[in-house]
Amino acid sequence: MESKKWFVSLILFCITFISFAQPAPQGFTVDKIVAKVDNYIVLKSELERAYQDYLTNGGSPSQEARCQYLAILIRNKLMVAKAEIDSIVVTEDQVDNNLQRRFELILSQYGGSQQQIEAAYGKSLEEIKSDIRDQVKEQLVVQKMQEEITKDVAVTPAEVKRFFNKIPKDSLPFLSAEVEVSQIVRTAKVSETQKNDTKRQLIELRERIMRGEKFEELAKAYSADPSVVANGGNMGFVGRGAMVPEYEAMCFKLKPGEISMPVESPFGFHIIQLIERRGNEYNSRHILMSPSPSEKDLQEAAHFLDSIRNLILVDSITFEKAAKQFSDDINSKTVGGYFMDQEGGTLISVDELDPAVFFTIDTMKVGNISKPVVYRTDQQKDAMRIFYYKQRTPPHEANLKDDWNKISNYTLSEKKNRILYKWFEKARQDVFISIDPTYDYCRLLE
Repeated sequence: MESKKWFVSLILFCITFISFAQPAPQGFTVDKIVAKVDNYIVLKSELERAYQDYLTNGGSPSQEARCQYLAILIRNKLMVAKAEIDSIVVTEDQVDNNLQRRFELILSQYGGSQQQIEAAYGKSLEEIKSDIRDQVKEQLVVQKMQEEITKDVAVTPAEVKRFFNKIPKDSLPFLSAEVEVSQIVRTAKVSETQKNDTKRQLIELRERIMRGEKFEELAKAYSADPSVVANGGNMGFVGRGAMVPEYEAMCFKLKPGEISMPVESPFGFHIIQLIERRGNEYNSRHILMSPSPSEKDLQEAAHFLDSIRNLILVDSITFEKAAKQFSDDINSKTVGGYFMDQEGGTLISVDELDPAVFFTIDTMKVGNISKPVVYRTDQQKDAMRIFYYKQRTPPHEANLKDDWNKISNYTLSEKKNRILYKWFEKARQDVFISIDPTYDYCRLLE
């Protein structure tokens, strides 16, 4: 790696970092410090975990790659150290919200099994959460620092053209076919009949527990909570704010040992037993049942979308406006129902499109609106949706006319990278950095 170029390849496309709290391979040295940045340290275990993750994702083994990941870790610690000096902070709420999303992802990867997670990580759930929390906080600080440094950066049309014209003609990327597709989603509204059936089933389970049957066994047999396999419905001690409001409110109403009547939350209906309460913390267990919409409920969602489709076809409303007004999909409705790429563009490569969407539009003509099709949302709710197949671009060599947004984003990234590089070169003079001599071959401090 050339001297004074140790960050260049790392800043490219604003890499922030790495995976979160993956299980460490056996034999890790977890307590050796390999670098220091002011009061912040980089452990050998961090470097090895990052490098192993790189290899797992198809990277080629090399000392240069290991050096690059060490540089990324040092760079992140540098940004955190400078954030402290510059009073750049993230709130505890931001960290907690991000942590919750990360932990839900990890939980889903292990089928909701607490035992499998603890076995894979070799730690308790609380220890895993503590590890992830530190990483989440660091990443959010790094992200905020990057945003602060580059917040006023923009590019002009002239800069975009100069950037594109500097690309050698024989190096222009060949882009796959791209499509512009939007959707309107209608979640099937569960009827009162279905809800009452679910509440009746839970009341029957409550009565069986009151007659002496074991709560844990009934939870494993009937609960829709995936973690029940490992914990028998026992949620462990948690503080205020850890559970949805409806669940938490009931736990603070119950007496120890008491079992609630069915309680509705965004996840469905619960019966909850309070095991113990200590101040603002409580230990509880529950059985969750989620009422499923009937075929009639799904048909009502389809009829609703059919009526919206007819209004669009007679030009009473545009698809985009209808999506904003009527769609139940929070992520897409604010942008007119469009699927977005990572840069926020609405033209998406067919290689990146969800297969269910691709196979539907593959039977459609450009400009058409589909009939309602069955859909299972990310929240695992039954729904219907319609698609608008707005346009398609064939595979082609990148050019300014068809790919202006993409090239503009690349130009902006390159400009931000140059600003970040200058910032790093200056910031590294303001903090103390030391690296274990074992890694002298990386030449990171030259």
